[in-house]
Amino acid sequence: MTQQDLVEDAPTEDREGTPVSEPARLGRKRDHSRDPEILQAAVDVLAECGYERMTIDMVAARAKAGKATLYRRWSSKAELVVEAIACMKQGEFTPENLPDTGTLRGDMIAMIRPHSLEESERKLQVMGAVVSMLSRDPQLAEAVGAAITEPRAAINRALMQRALDRGEIGPDADIETIAHIGPSMAVYRTLAQRKPVDRDFLVSIIDGVVLPALGLRPGTGA
Repeated sequence: MTQQDLVEDAPTEDREGTPVSEPARLGRKRDHSRDPEILQAAVDVLAECGYERMTIDMVAARAKAGKATLYRRWSSKAELVVEAIACMKQGEFTPENLPDTGTLRGDMIAMIRPHSLEESERKLQVMGAVVSMLSRDPQLAEAVGAAITEPRAAINRALMQRALDRGEIGPDADIETIAHIGPSMAVYRTLAQRKPVDRDFLVSIIDGVVLPALGLRPGTGA
């Protein structure tokens, strides 16, 4: 913990993690070097405790930072959560860095790796932690979509566009809609059915839903 973290002018917070009083204004330049560490701590606490039970005090303790440090940087729990979700780490794949097996099925199967599964599970846990707030906070809903569902949809979109370019699927394929099938069903399985999103489930979605929707036979490709 730094000397700056030990400032004792931090306000107390109410049950929702909102400061009761404004912290003292300090004349020094804010140090953002610990922001990534604090934001990761916020994600961890959020996934474990849920939004309602999470407090800024809990995040400060997890990050080994003073409460004043967090209050100077984020004025409320909601503001901290929005930024933490927006800054969540992306998986090992991006639309510019994808496996290329020569078939769409092979590419999608190659995306299913232990690390990717763990990262997806973590993101879905975070979504579950804030689901009750999504309808009431448009900014939070936007951050969740951008950090959790859209990255996977973007990857699916890129894989399908590549399949279209090589003539594997037809030009009338509704890539935009079908790219969201996997992420949407993963969310439903996690939040509604309370079941894990494992390899068997993902392969069943690829073979039973995605490929047929694109006009391909299940199991086509490696």
